[in-house]
Amino acid sequence: MLNLITEHINIWTAAQTQKNNGSRGRGKNSNGQSLYGIQKLRELILELAVRGKLVPQIPDDEPTSVLLDKITKEKKRLIKKGKIKKQKPFPIISGDEKPFDLPQGWEWAWLGEIAQHNSGKTLDKGRNEGKSREYITTSNLYWGYFILDNLRKMPIKDSELEKCTAKKNDLLICEGGEAGRASVWEFEESICLQNHIHRVRFFCKINPYYAYRFFEKLNYTGEINKYRKGVAISNMSGKTLSSIIIPLPPIAEQHRIVAKLDELMVLCDQLEQHQTDSSDTHLVLVETLLATLTNAADQRELAEAWQRIANHFDTLFTTEQSIDQFKQTILQLAVMGKLVLQDPQDEPASVLLKKIAKEKARLIKEGKIKKIKTLPEIKKNGETFKLPEGWMWSRLIDVCSLVTQGPNPKYYNKTNPKYGVLKTKDFYDDIIHYDKITPISYDTFKEFKRYKLLNNDIIFGLVGKGSTAKCNIFMEQRNVEHIFTRATGLIRLLNPTLILPVIIKQYFTSLLGKNTSDSITDGSTGQLVIKTSELKNVVIPVPPLKEQHRIVAKVNELITLCDNLKARLNDVQTTQAQLADALVEQAVA
Repeated sequence: MLNLITEHINIWTAAQTQKNNGSRGRGKNSNGQSLYGIQKLRELILELAVRGKLVPQIPDDEPTSVLLDKITKEKKRLIKKGKIKKQKPFPIISGDEKPFDLPQGWEWAWLGEIAQHNSGKTLDKGRNEGKSREYITTSNLYWGYFILDNLRKMPIKDSELEKCTAKKNDLLICEGGEAGRASVWEFEESICLQNHIHRVRFFCKINPYYAYRFFEKLNYTGEINKYRKGVAISNMSGKTLSSIIIPLPPIAEQHRIVAKLDELMVLCDQLEQHQTDSSDTHLVLVETLLATLTNAADQRELAEAWQRIANHFDTLFTTEQSIDQFKQTILQLAVMGKLVLQDPQDEPASVLLKKIAKEKARLIKEGKIKKIKTLPEIKKNGETFKLPEGWMWSRLIDVCSLVTQGPNPKYYNKTNPKYGVLKTKDFYDDIIHYDKITPISYDTFKEFKRYKLLNNDIIFGLVGKGSTAKCNIFMEQRNVEHIFTRATGLIRLLNPTLILPVIIKQYFTSLLGKNTSDSITDGSTGQLVIKTSELKNVVIPVPPLKEQHRIVAKVNELITLCDNLKARLNDVQTTQAQLADALVEQAVA
């Protein structure tokens, strides 16, 4: 059976799945991927252990039936001495309650039958008396370890210590929070417990580490959820804990299983670390090579950098994060004028900006837009990088008829599907959820009609972590009119045929644009807010009109390539995960 583990190491290490959450942790690498195969390998090892398939049985081992008889006698002795209370007899475990067959010499047992358990001391500042003592709670207890650098104290009487103190080799289990999370107290010093922790003390030298591994197995397979109650915050009562049935090997075999599990889990840790190190190295390589594109001083260096990447394309872009980095580099090259070649025959951006200025003057004269204060000329030291021939720097407000934020519209109970209010949660850089936009009453729409969204308006997240700087282009919806909220900014170009809205979007979704947004974000109120007064003055690079179209076409082509790469990657990852699942099913069948 162990051959199934060692002969398929390539499957265990190759199977990875993408996680939405970017945090790092056990079972997750720097590319934001879950090491799914290694997690399934851990699950398989634990499954084999509790089924009696991890180490061989030895006929000379004292069978568990004898152990259970000893436990019965020990409990009677402790009851007689008043050390524990008499329990109701546990029912016989029926065949339907046994999830699988056990090897010779093993027995199924109720957890409450083989251990004495109780929760710790309730924290009640008004009633608690006694000496102030350190205690642990669920925030100190994790899977297989404790964090003890933030211990608190509460008054506990000497008479309460026996019940609410853990000593070496007690199994401690969370009653609340992540109910069922467990670890063995392995320290020589005892510790007091709060009531949100169950203390499980086994009879007759049952190995607590074997029981811990059983709970770990329940967690990996998801079976632990059967014993949890509650949705947002789960809990596991003492009664529920007592009713868990555990496959119990002979004592000698418990020790052999624990030793083998420790050995194999170290192997899993090493595989995980190797994968993480490989992922970190891969990430640095991708970042370094992509940086040679954006840092290229001229067309020759740029061509050489592209060629280096093209030669190793299949080995570079093998994770979602590396593909996302490639996307970001594409946008960065686009806004820097390095994605397509310049054509000397193109009408330069300076002429384009003069046309826009002339149109703006006409609209001001006609009273259609307000005249703004004349802004100083853009200085050379305000330029972020050197522009290609034919490009120009421009302030955002110089090419827009409007840069503003929305109002705080009133919401009425009566809603009308013909009118809606777009919120920052309704859009991201790559999508606008038109079907999720909140319907509003006609009265609300009429009151705030001046904030109506028009075709080609650029919408911008202004407020909140994760919302600021996200940017998209609004397209009018048939039979529905929309306004936008105060947390959303709007950029309305003077002429979206002279400067394409997608060019502005590319700027603000590029790393350069996001850095610019960060520089005009204020967090003094406790919430991140982009100031529209400064957004208006942002300096943007403007390409010639014909080059704008070439840039948009090239970006679309390369983003489609990235999306296809992701789809292929997801297919491969799905297949690898299915292979890992199949190996586990084969092993425990």
